[in-house]
Amino acid sequence: MFRILQGFSKYPQQALTSLKLWFLERKHIWITSSGVAAAVLMVRFLGLLQTSELAVFDVLVRARLPESPEDRIVIIGIDEQDLREYGFPVSDAILADLLYIINHAEPRAIGLDLYRGIPMEPGHDEFTQALTNIPNLIGIELLETLKVAAVPPPPALAEIGMIGFNNFVIDSDGRIRRNLLYAGSDDGQTRRSFALQLALIELEYHGIFPTLTDNYEVQFNGVVFPKFQPNDGPYVRADNAGYQVLANFRNPAVGFKTVSLRDVLNGDVPPSLFQNRIVMIGSTAFSVKDFHLTPYSSSLFEEPRFIYGVELHANFLSQILTTILEERPLMSSWSEPVEWLWIIFWSWVGASLSWKLRSPYRSILMIILLSGGIFTGAYLVLLMGWWIPVVPPLITLGASGIVVTTYLAHIQEEFKRSTDFLNSIINTIPDPIYVKTKDHKKMVVNQAYSRLVGFPVEMILKKSDHDLFPKREADLFYEQDELAFQTNWEQENEEKLTDASGVNHWIATKRSLHKDAAGNLFLVGIIRDITERKKSEETLRQLAEQLEKYNAELQQRADHDPLTGLPNRQLFEERLTQALIWADTNQKFVGLFFLDLNNFKPINDQYGHHVGDLVLKLVAERLRGCLRASDTVSRLGGDEFTIILPGIPSHADAVRVAEKILDQVTQESELDGHVITIGLSIGISLYPLDSQDYETLVQKADAAMYRAKSRHQNSYELTPPVPPNITEA
Repeated sequence: MFRILQGFSKYPQQALTSLKLWFLERKHIWITSSGVAAAVLMVRFLGLLQTSELAVFDVLVRARLPESPEDRIVIIGIDEQDLREYGFPVSDAILADLLYIINHAEPRAIGLDLYRGIPMEPGHDEFTQALTNIPNLIGIELLETLKVAAVPPPPALAEIGMIGFNNFVIDSDGRIRRNLLYAGSDDGQTRRSFALQLALIELEYHGIFPTLTDNYEVQFNGVVFPKFQPNDGPYVRADNAGYQVLANFRNPAVGFKTVSLRDVLNGDVPPSLFQNRIVMIGSTAFSVKDFHLTPYSSSLFEEPRFIYGVELHANFLSQILTTILEERPLMSSWSEPVEWLWIIFWSWVGASLSWKLRSPYRSILMIILLSGGIFTGAYLVLLMGWWIPVVPPLITLGASGIVVTTYLAHIQEEFKRSTDFLNSIINTIPDPIYVKTKDHKKMVVNQAYSRLVGFPVEMILKKSDHDLFPKREADLFYEQDELAFQTNWEQENEEKLTDASGVNHWIATKRSLHKDAAGNLFLVGIIRDITERKKSEETLRQLAEQLEKYNAELQQRADHDPLTGLPNRQLFEERLTQALIWADTNQKFVGLFFLDLNNFKPINDQYGHHVGDLVLKLVAERLRGCLRASDTVSRLGGDEFTIILPGIPSHADAVRVAEKILDQVTQESELDGHVITIGLSIGISLYPLDSQDYETLVQKADAAMYRAKSRHQNSYELTPPVPPNITEA
């Protein structure tokens, strides 16, 4: 896929075709994953997965490690022994004494989780007076709903608004997973929950007050409590009346500091336990039946454990306080579109991996491992406060894998039939043929292919190209095959193939794609051995190179002096003509030097022609070293040389070149054991200053050379003769 996207920049039309082919080849994956995901989403929409999703959520919640104890809350529980000792219900007098004891310890707030809407004599007057005189005391009421009747709050607290409702939101399985913060009442007013009222007192102490966001959601000090929606998390069309948030319970293994009523009244509890804390009073006696189920209530090997109402309020209170004051995460869920994409993604993963693995056992193992990954991921994000779907992706992962595996079993049978059919056909063809699957595995080869590569058919089918051929050849075969798969183009390539005996073959392979009735895509390669043709081509190429080399040698001999390798008279004349044309075109000068060696004949006579040839080669080498690459040094014959200097500016520049030549060439040299002194005479003419035609220019340079030679010393002469000022220079 990455290669296809890279190709868009260079070959957009080809890349678009490849992308279309990529999708078509995986249409079974898209159809399967889309169908399974749609079915699961429909089942989820009908609410048939809600119970299982809630159960999985409870498992993940129970798997969390216990948190640090909640030190801000103390519970005074009225247990069975308290009821036996003080009676049921506990009288107003007992509660009045309890409230005064707690208040004397200066708590932050007191929460009375007991219905006291009617007098419980004796001591009702004292109890009413305690309610009136003790600040930061919150009582409870039960708001009327379709299922329960209203229970009024203590009148003394109702008059000053120090009450909170005791209503809970219970899921269809009887468990509480939501915290109800606000609710409407019959009188049209908005009521606060018992836990929220106590939390507001603690938050006010810290200077924190509730405000509303633009979306009418409650926030404290920038911390927003997202309002529960009917389809949040696993819920489907749930009742979201009032202002609900997803509850984040504390592990009961830590729980809250709890003391009994009798211990407080008997003075067995130090007052410091209540100081600056929120004290909650409620029933912890099983006979009162004030208990509820939460995510921590279920267990695979134990009976359901209940949580008392006062403990439930303590959890809600702790959630509010720790979220605002300690940044403990709230429970949140993804939006519905994100959850849909999450479910669809795992459906695609199950289908695509099962298609790639093509093995029921490996697919099952893959599904098990990925299921564990989904559980682990859900647990980790739950620690950060996110509740994500687990059951739907597990179903889509498994279902799409099963569907694809079943389909693969079907196409495997078709694959076998195709193989048998191909074997019966291609063995009648004399050319080597191979058939490969999309993963480059050979499915069929004929006997001609076996004879070409030198391996038996059974071995060829079991091994890859990298097992049969050298790495460079195998890599090339893979690239060419993959190109055919990616582009869907018929192509023919020439390649080298080394057989089992190490013999190299040149082959021409024609590759094309074919599809069987089940939709399986195959690459068919037809090979021709072109080794003999390549040998003939190589022979012709070598002959052509030899002929070209021979022609070059002939040309070299025709244009150059065989002794010194310098251009001869013929090439000199051609280059001088070209230089003069160039000078006319570009308004430049051309210098022409004629050179002759002094006393060359005595050297030949005294030391022999072998030494004379060495002198000529040495002179040629020194002349080349003195000049530019654009200058031409030629040997006209014997001991005569010429130099063509295109673009020389003046006579003075020509003189400097002549002096440099004399200085370099006339140095003593040891040749073949003899010390030789080379003499040189130079004649110079400049075009077009000295002459504007070829022959005159040559004659004047030659004449100047003879004038210099007449001096019997190493010298040069210009045309016309050198003026005094130039000579001095």
